[in-house]
Amino acid sequence: MSPKRTRGQNAGLTRQAILRAALALADREGLKALSMRRIGQELGVEAMSLYQHVASKDALLDGLVEQVVTQAAPLLAEAASWQEALREYAHALLRALLAHPNVVPLVVSRPAITPGNLRLMEEGLRVLRAAGLPPDRALDMLYAVTGFVVGHVAVLAAGEVAGGTERAAPAMRDIPEPDLVETPLLAEATRARRAQPSSGTDRRFVFALEAMLRGFGGEPGESGEP
Repeated sequence: MSPKRTRGQNAGLTRQAILRAALALADREGLKALSMRRIGQELGVEAMSLYQHVASKDALLDGLVEQVVTQAAPLLAEAASWQEALREYAHALLRALLAHPNVVPLVVSRPAITPGNLRLMEEGLRVLRAAGLPPDRALDMLYAVTGFVVGHVAVLAAGEVAGGTERAAPAMRDIPEPDLVETPLLAEATRARRAQPSSGTDRRFVFALEAMLRGFGGEPGESGEP
């Protein structure tokens, strides 16, 4: 740990450095470990000096969400089509959330309207708008994909708790064979799923995401009802 600096030695302290330290602390010890005092210790500064860059604990938590979510930003602008853009974004967000499972409950509970998150949304809307989609529909798509990914990871994270620290499971657990005796169709589906080769990516995630992207290609308001 670095020796604590005096007030005049904090010139190199930045919001980004504070948020990186907070994310590293949350990854190691969970959200309960987050406090201005602990983060100051991590950075070797007095806790009060953090408030020059992060106005409050709420601003710190919002920034922590921003740190994770904006990891998906670079991929969104590199795709050749809007479908590929949303697909890349979804997978990038999935990877980011799974890399920081202790922060997932925070992502679920906080909208985190920060400049970084707004820039991410603006870039996504720019890509979708360039593909000919109206801004309001493009925004609905972004919200739908983001909500789907966050919800998917939240279910995984909720299923794995060890030592008070949340950990995301690699995939949804299959139902044990003894529990399927009285449900033959569910047993058949479960066995067929187990027999499929693993691709390293949750098949349920891919299936639902691709269905969502196909649905986005329909006419606005299209429900399939007669």
